Amino acid sequence: MSGAPLLQVRDLHKHYRLPREKLLAPRPLLPALAGVGFTLQRGHSLGVVGESGSGKSTLARLVMALEAPSSGQVLFDGQDLHALDAAALRRARAGFQMVFQDPYGSLDPRRTVGRTVAEPLAVLHGASRAEQAEAAGEVLDAVGLRASDLDKYPHEFSGGQRQRIAIARALITKPKLIVADEPVSALDVSVQAQVLNLMQDLQDRFGLTYLFISHDLAVIDLVCDDVIVLQHGHIVEQGDPDTLFRAPQHPYTQRLLAAVPGAALATSEATP
Repeated sequence: MSGAPLLQVRDLHKHYRLPREKLLAPRPLLPALAGVGFTLQRGHSLGVVGESGSGKSTLARLVMALEAPSSGQVLFDGQDLHALDAAALRRARAGFQMVFQDPYGSLDPRRTVGRTVAEPLAVLHGASRAEQAEAAGEVLDAVGLRASDLDKYPHEFSGGQRQRIAIARALITKPKLIVADEPVSALDVSVQAQVLNLMQDLQDRFGLTYLFISHDLAVIDLVCDDVIVLQHGHIVEQGDPDTLFRAPQHPYTQRLLAAVPGAALATSEATP
């Protein structure tokens, strides 16, 4: 893809203050990210892998401007998200949305699917009820559900269908970037394949860019153009999956690959 990168992360640091060990002692710092930097081109998919505690989810929250970095920049479409005022950040949020790990926990069980899917459109664009209903029906259709599902509740759907609903909610503002934080890890393997195939189809259809957070190397290998490997908040290796996963250079990447089960991820599409 030509042109400026959609996402640029520059020398990103994040630390958290822990409780004091003694009454008058300073609060110790826990470093979560230390100098992370990368670029993500439009229409591409970047995978972020690492063990629990490596900084993956912290990175996702900073990219989404849900938390502020200790230092560094997150540039989305040329704008430093963490330098924007509240109103400008609200306008920018239409361009980047998130899909979470738990497809049930991320949906309000007391709200209909229609209200849940349309909520970002209402909050960010102030759309009318008629506009919300029309857009919600369109994105449900795009993810393989029906407009008639708008009046149903999350408990009426399977896990795979609920994740499709979560993806529809992310799509409704017509974002350029979707941050997917372990989006299939809570699903059965056969359903994982369906959702991953859907996400690839949507990327082709809408020109989406993905930042894909996962501990599952097989998933990253399937859907991503490039990969970064995080260890204790540092990028220890980066490259395309074919090269990085077949000939890893860093001992940490080698250990991650050695722990991968031999079974390959099924990629055939089926109905959930």
